[in-house]
Amino acid sequence: MTSTERRFSPFRWLCTVFGLVFYLGDIGSDLLLSVQYFRSGYVTWAALTLAFVLVGSVCIQIFSYAWFKDDEENAGGYKALSTCNLIGIHVLQIGLFTRYYNLLKKSLKVLCSGQNKEEEQLCLFGLATDLSMLRMFETFLESVPQLVLQVYIILEHNHRSNLQYISMAVSFINIAWATVDYRRCLRRSLTHINEMPSGIPTAVYLFYKIFTITPRILSFTLFIMLSTFTTLAMAFVWLVGTIWAFVEETEFCTSRVLEYLYRAIVGVILVFTFFNIKGENTKVPMTMYYIVSVCQNLAAPILLFLLKPESERTDYFLPIMFFILMSNSLGLGFLGLYYSLLHPRGRAADEPDGMGILEAETKTRFDKFLQI
Repeated sequence: MTSTERRFSPFRWLCTVFGLVFYLGDIGSDLLLSVQYFRSGYVTWAALTLAFVLVGSVCIQIFSYAWFKDDEENAGGYKALSTCNLIGIHVLQIGLFTRYYNLLKKSLKVLCSGQNKEEEQLCLFGLATDLSMLRMFETFLESVPQLVLQVYIILEHNHRSNLQYISMAVSFINIAWATVDYRRCLRRSLTHINEMPSGIPTAVYLFYKIFTITPRILSFTLFIMLSTFTTLAMAFVWLVGTIWAFVEETEFCTSRVLEYLYRAIVGVILVFTFFNIKGENTKVPMTMYYIVSVCQNLAAPILLFLLKPESERTDYFLPIMFFILMSNSLGLGFLGLYYSLLHPRGRAADEPDGMGILEAETKTRFDKFLQI
């Protein structure tokens, strides 16, 4: 990796700021929405809205703390934080904000000083990748389930408010941003592979993810409208994804307990989208995943029509069914386009001979991150 090709640019710094703003907007709007529900007497909705926020926050604080401890020997700007300080920061649920502060401060210092050393750039992208992975966890533990809940409330109970729409819009933006930002940060932090090109490849990857995740959200909403007991079916889908993570024997965490939690979170992510959990060839699993996913997405409106015929007369049924059909088609089309023409295959051009062996000996945490 050369510093001119992969350097932490001012635009990358601004992207980090945007990521922080989107995160604050997502969490803040959901908290305000929970308060609104509670004041209106919808205690169950308020509790569920708040629960998704808390579950996502607690999980990312746990992993943030563990990674701080893992990186203590290498410092990375964190050596000044004692164990007591780390515990306090994460108990107060501000571990992510601490990471944002450290990254913005360190990267701004490098940008202002004009330093362009490879070691500095690797450190910055390492910090950014850790942050983007935590944001990915938060997105699928909080933003995506939150969208399912709010769409269900609007369609099933016809309860609408401006704050709901704001919360949903910010969650959707957060999903789009976190997914693409994670992909780009991860590939930039791995020096032995080509980074993700900007422009059309990034846009196509974004469309692929958005148009495959959105019908999942809508189909699960329709399933819940059919019967709240269908949440058990969703739990089964999560269980299958978690079992797959166990079968793959992921080695992401230094602690066995954390590894189990990680595999459970991977199961949640696999409910909504596909990720390569071990960096191996997954052409067959990906194909099977999206075949099953499309079948589930199409089954939702069909079952709702057959078991609840009155749903056909609603103003949302036909638009949602049409959108699920179109979104599935577009998502798979963008997926095929990305992997056939735009995927940054291969290793970096400046990779020295024998990198495969070196990589196996010096495997970093980033090599174990979710990849696709």
